Amino acid sequence: SARRAQLRMRTAGAPGLISSSRAKMAKDNFVFAQCILYFLAFVFGFIAVVPLSENTEDFRGKCLLFTRGMWQNENITVSKQRFIIEEWGPQSSCSFITFVGIASLVLSAVQAWRLLFFICKGHDDSIFNAFLNLLISSFVVFAVFLSSTIVSVGFNLWCDAITEGGSMPSSCEDLQDTDLELGLDNSAFYDQFAIAQFGLWAAWLTWLGITVMAFLKVYHNYRQEDMLDSLIHEKEFLLGRSSRRCSDVVDKKSGMI
Repeated sequence: SARRAQLRMRTAGAPGLISSSRAKMAKDNFVFAQCILYFLAFVFGFIAVVPLSENTEDFRGKCLLFTRGMWQNENITVSKQRFIIEEWGPQSSCSFITFVGIASLVLSAVQAWRLLFFICKGHDDSIFNAFLNLLISSFVVFAVFLSSTIVSVGFNLWCDAITEGGSMPSSCEDLQDTDLELGLDNSAFYDQFAIAQFGLWAAWLTWLGITVMAFLKVYHNYRQEDMLDSLIHEKEFLLGRSSRRCSDVVDKKSGMI
């Protein structure tokens, strides 16, 4: 009889162990997916920051974005044209996108390392940390989207300026091989900003995925907390009901006596 009781206890506890192991595996896979997204955000941030830094060095601190200019003849007798800068773009635009790229780079590296530590140690985020990660990732998504838009719009305006709205025989990409005689190195500006745009937009998509997963994490924690509260409430209700039944039985017995 004792062996049968032990066997029943083992078979009764087996489904609980299986469900808990499945839940732990699902949680580890979720954290691992988050870690991969943070690693991708780090890679794309690096892809964006490097060409932006190179362009800042090549243009000697001047911002190419939103720059306005026009082609003019050097003099009346010679038909050679020269590109004249009317107004350089605001330095704050280039500084902002570089700052956002570096911030995304550092933050994604820290978060990836933290999640790797959680996977190795078997830890999990608290409800407050999960909500804080959701707020941070939402802010980064907005900042990276704003930076990507600034780069795309500002660079298109620069290309429109040096190609005169597409009326020039050379394209914007071809003109990087032409010395614009601006007193700086313009031999790679198109490649630099093409790579930077790809890195920023890819980083934005990655951070969007990170934000969605952070929201799912918060929602799961909320549902789990709500379920725990309902289970506690149900347990208290059942305990109170059983205690009332016991008191009724005792009252009946005392009445019969």
